[in-house]
Amino acid sequence: MSSNESNPFADEEVNPFANPGSVPPATSKLSPLPPEPYDRGATIDIPLDSTKDLKAKEKELQAKEADLKRREHELKRKEDAIARAGIVIEEKNWPPFFPIIHHDIANEIPIHLQKMQYVAFTTLLGLVVCLFWNIVAVTIAWIKGEGPTIWFLGIIYFISGVPGAYVLWYRPLYRAMRTDSALKFGWFFLCYMVHIGFCVFAAVAPPIIFKGKSLTGILPAIDVLGDNALVGIFYFIGFGFFCLESLVSIWVIQQVYMYFRGSGKAVEMRREAARGTMMAAL
Repeated sequence: MSSNESNPFADEEVNPFANPGSVPPATSKLSPLPPEPYDRGATIDIPLDSTKDLKAKEKELQAKEADLKRREHELKRKEDAIARAGIVIEEKNWPPFFPIIHHDIANEIPIHLQKMQYVAFTTLLGLVVCLFWNIVAVTIAWIKGEGPTIWFLGIIYFISGVPGAYVLWYRPLYRAMRTDSALKFGWFFLCYMVHIGFCVFAAVAPPIIFKGKSLTGILPAIDVLGDNALVGIFYFIGFGFFCLESLVSIWVIQQVYMYFRGSGKAVEMRREAARGTMMAAL
């Protein structure tokens, strides 16, 4: 094959704008496109925080961590100091719908003392019932013409008697049972005897000291029964409540005293009282 002959496999340059009947021009080879430059070692420019910003953030985190550790150490030191001082942080958990006091006999009172504590708590609730019913009875008596004085006295008995009973004798007994403190037992006995005396007095309700018909005792019940049977019935029910409260309270103080004597706390309390008297004299 001569050099003048055309290569049948060679690409022909065709003018798309040429007339269809025209003769194609002489063929020529197409030159390949130059390859695009590609650098495999090139890095992509993504904006990142500078080294200085990273170090600043690291220092800030370290400062926060050190401050948090310092606060934890300070809190632990305070908790240890409170524990050494014998101070117990009591969380209010009773009644469940509106917690106003701390009360957890099942977890804080020894098993052999829980029955006494529950019965003592029953006498606290019983006093609440007695004084509340006393308000109901004197309210009806006021409506029936006995005057507003007995109603105001009934309110005073309730708002002073219920918190006073909790603070003066129930809480000392609870803490005495929990910590086995002889002095707290002594305070409980003193205040609980006053409680029993008030319940017995209210069950009789003589017309002395207090306004006669401001307490639902047996004497006011007999007095008002002749004037109004309904008021008399309410007073007799109140008399029954105070009698029951007195009997249960007497059982509680007997049981606590038996435990107090049997555990040797009486001797310890006398020893502490004598030591306190000697220190006061010195």
